[in-house]
Amino acid sequence: MQNIKGKKALVTGGSRGLGKAIALALAKEGVDVAITGRSSKSLEETVEEIKKLGVNATYSVFNVAEKVEVKMQLERLIESFGAFDILINNAGIAAFGGFLEMEENDWEDIVKTNLFGAYYVSKAVVPTMVELGSGDIINVSSTAGLKGNAVTSAYSASKAGLIGLSESMMFELRKKNIRVTTLTPSTIASEMSKDVLKITDGDPEKVLQPEDFAELIVDILKFDKRAMLASASLWSTNP
Repeated sequence: MQNIKGKKALVTGGSRGLGKAIALALAKEGVDVAITGRSSKSLEETVEEIKKLGVNATYSVFNVAEKVEVKMQLERLIESFGAFDILINNAGIAAFGGFLEMEENDWEDIVKTNLFGAYYVSKAVVPTMVELGSGDIINVSSTAGLKGNAVTSAYSASKAGLIGLSESMMFELRKKNIRVTTLTPSTIASEMSKDVLKITDGDPEKVLQPEDFAELIVDILKFDKRAMLASASLWSTNP
């Protein structure tokens, strides 16, 4: 296992839910963390929590689905915060709706955010990892990307696409000492799953919590550099 203290990480969608849990878990390991999102208020609040753990932290406000915005804001962030050793592509949105019923704009927004967002962010961050000669990228997909279902066509398509993108990146970038991991968690008790999609009650005795997922990510990053976890699924035992 390697020590990740002193590394720099970027967590997209890092102000709440899974992203916030991941950012805090990394900070507890001594990692300097930058988070992104769309709400400056929630980002500011999370950054203050992170700083209380004794590491440097900052944030950037942008929509990962907007290519020009992503490139401009990440160039500024890398210049001010430093090159990133770790990238967690976590930002995502979800909505359920029938194939015929869901509005085309809504369908496209889900794919642009969940698939193109990870692509745009990675394109902005990977070049500096190549210059450093190492790096870790973790792409957060979903079990919905492994198998489609009724009313999940947009979400499943976006997450399946992310799996394909992530696996392709893994085969390319491992030759540059950059590890790329694809994670496909099942339902986790987040604001999205509880309050928006209403697919779980979030019972902490039975349902996966954001902290469980964050622990997995920390463990993956601590693997010796000779080892790489290409993919993994995390499930609740008996929800």
